[in-house]
Amino acid sequence: MAAYLIADIEVLDAAAFEQYRQLVPPVIAAAGGRYLVRGGEIKVVEGSWQPRRSVVLEFPSMAALEAFYASSEYAPLLALRLRATRSNIIFVQGL
Repeated sequence: MAAYLIADIEVLDAAAFEQYRQLVPPVIAAAGGRYLVRGGEIKVVEGSWQPRRSVVLEFPSMAALEAFYASSEYAPLLALRLRATRSNIIFVQGL
């Protein structure tokens, strides 16, 4: 059953985030993940949520998503993203 990483990202350091953006796709792909949403126009139609940059990743399972996020391959990129952004991220089990 698929699982999704859903992120709302506020970029604080554009240069560092660009480095992250260039390096992370092959790490995501190697873990079985793929982008469904990466940036793009956002329209808020209900509520007061004001997302800055949205990202949605799909993984084949929650176990694969959790393994990616905790992996040694992603660890230095996670540290880079944490320095470059303020983020809200959730993992969601699909149907």
